[in-house]
Amino acid sequence: MKVLTANRLSDGIAVWYADGGWAETVGHADIAHDKAAEDRLEAVGAAAAANNEVVDVNLIDVTVVNGLVEPVRLREKIRAAGPTIRTDIGKQASPAAARAA
Repeated sequence: MKVLTANRLSDGIAVWYADGGWAETVGHADIAHDKAAEDRLEAVGAAAAANNEVVDVNLIDVTVVNGLVEPVRLREKIRAAGPTIRTDIGKQASPAAARAA
C-alpha cells in the first residue's frame, strides 16, 4: 500500500494527497492498493508540482494498524508526527494527535 506525500510550497508543511486535495495528516490520505492507483497518484503529484502547489512529491509505503494509516519508514513517521525534539509543537501537539496516542 502506498500514499502520495509532498511538502506544501506555501509553508513547507508535510502533506498527503486525500480526496482531491492535500491533507495535513497521513490518516486521511488516499491509499493506492495496486499499480494503476499508484500511477494515478504519481500523475496527481506531478501536476501539483508543476502548478507550484507542492515540492518533493513521493509515493511512500504505508500500513494500516488498528484502522490507522501509518508510514512504514522512520523518516516518514517523523514527517507525519512533526519535530522529534519537542512534543508541544508541530503536529504531535495538535488535539487530534493527542487522541490518536
